[in-house]
Amino acid sequence: MKKAVPFLPDRPAKPRNTGLTMVMDKGLSAREAEDFMSVGSEYTDYVKLGFGTSLITPGLEEKLKIYKNAGCIPYFGGTLFEAFIIRDMFREFVDFIDRHEISLVEISDGSYEMSQDTKLECIRTLAGRGMVISEVGSKKKDVVYTPDEWVSMMKSELEAGSVKVIAEARESGTIGIYNDDGSVNLPLIKEISNHIGLENVIWEAPLKTQQAWFIKHFGANVNLGNIAPNEIIPLESLRLGLRGDTFFQFLPDDLKA
Repeated sequence: MKKAVPFLPDRPAKPRNTGLTMVMDKGLSAREAEDFMSVGSEYTDYVKLGFGTSLITPGLEEKLKIYKNAGCIPYFGGTLFEAFIIRDMFREFVDFIDRHEISLVEISDGSYEMSQDTKLECIRTLAGRGMVISEVGSKKKDVVYTPDEWVSMMKSELEAGSVKVIAEARESGTIGIYNDDGSVNLPLIKEISNHIGLENVIWEAPLKTQQAWFIKHFGANVNLGNIAPNEIIPLESLRLGLRGDTFFQFLPDDLKA
C-alpha cells in the first residue's frame, strides 16, 4: 500500500506471515461477502465461517468462491471440527472439508474436551493434508488453565504441525486471554509472549480496546482474530495510527511533542 503521508508503519503485502487479520463470518450472505471483499480483501488474510455455520449457510459454495477469488483463505470454525469428533466422525469431517476444497483447518477443543494427545494426533494427521491452525483455551468459564499450561499446549501444537496457534477469547472477548470485563489477562499474555514467538500466535480480539492494546504493546503487525467484517477498515486504521487510540503510536518524538 502506497503511503499518502509519512510515519505510517510498514505493513507486509499478502500473502504474509505476520500482521495477519482473521475475520469471523457468522452467516453473511453471498452478496454481503461480496460487499465485504470489495473493501476488505486487501486487509483480510483468513475468513473463519464461525462455529458450525458452514453446515447451514445457504449458498456456501458461492461464498467460498468469493473469498478465494478475492485472495483470502476461508475455513470452518473449530466448533465444527469438534461437532464431528464428538460423534466419532473424523473421516466424515475430512470428506466434508475435501468436498468444499478447504485448505486451512482449525482444530480446537474449546467446547468438547478431548485429551491433548488426541488433539495432537489430529493436528499431525491433518497437517499432512494441508495447513492447520489450532486453538488453545476453553470456551467454558469454569475451565481455567495456568499460564504454564497455555504455553505448554501452544508449544506442543506448533511442534505437531500447527502453523499458528489461536489464543481463545470467543466472539464476546470475555474469556480465555481476557477477564470477565473484557480487559486483558496481563500475566497470561505476558507468559505466552515471553515463550511463544509472536509470529506464531493469533490473538482473538473482537473488541476495539483489545485490538488497540495489542497494537500498542506488540506493534502494527501483531496477528489478530475474530474481527467483525464491518470492523476490518477500522482495525487497519488502528494498525496504521489513523485512529485516536493509536494516533501517537508510530509518530517520531518531535511530532508527539
